[in-house]
Amino acid sequence: MKKTWTSLFALALLILHGLALAQKPEPQLLKIATGELPPYATESRADKGIALSIVRRAFELEGYRVEFTFLPWSRALAESRAGKWDGTAYWGHKPEHDASFFLSDNVITEQWVFVYRNALDFKWQQLTDLRPYRIAMIQDYTYTPEIWAMANKAELKVEKLPNDMAALRLLLLKRVDVAPMERNVTCDLLARNFSPGDAAQLSAHPKLMTDSFTTHLMMSRGLPSSAGRVAAFNAGLKKLRASGEYQKLSSQVNCPQGWSDVAKTAH
Repeated sequence: MKKTWTSLFALALLILHGLALAQKPEPQLLKIATGELPPYATESRADKGIALSIVRRAFELEGYRVEFTFLPWSRALAESRAGKWDGTAYWGHKPEHDASFFLSDNVITEQWVFVYRNALDFKWQQLTDLRPYRIAMIQDYTYTPEIWAMANKAELKVEKLPNDMAALRLLLLKRVDVAPMERNVTCDLLARNFSPGDAAQLSAHPKLMTDSFTTHLMMSRGLPSSAGRVAAFNAGLKKLRASGEYQKLSSQVNCPQGWSDVAKTAH
């Protein structure tokens, strides 16, 4: 009899456990539009990039799961503004985004530096110091309002290019002198696409172009669930930072010899 009661008790526990599992809600799926910017966002990596892995983990800590769809950046922005996607990541802050989107807390602070050939005696402290140089700039990049204002007024000698790869090639060909670039993006491009000899010809100036280039998850104000989801993301991001996992996720890039000291100086 004792054995029978033990078996029945064990069976009851299994049934209760099964009911508890059945009642546990499935994580809500969020579909987020993004674009290619290795190593921060890229379809070529299993984790989809440093910034996107932070976005995914922050949401996971709040009971969501995330699916990324890679699109041209301009399309990801337009379709997310229209509410086709639950959100879009990750974006530098522009005031014109505020009217259409809820912006999250800072996902990761980018390190924007001026990259130049070692043979060039390049020094700068303020943007007016850039006037003698031929500068490569990417048309769709945020940079800072100040540098774009000077470029648009023709106060700088600017070569507008489609992407960072083109900027690096023109630097090595001596067709431009300087390129404002995100440090980790540059390191990743050099490691994957250029020889060590080519990479050794370039340096990053230790003074950051800006020390406040924050980046964000954005969710359309036209979707009623967006405000709550951004709040949940911010809560998950806070937990991620506190756990130490954030630091592990955000420090995954190897730069050319000598560039590590640049990062320390820049902070």
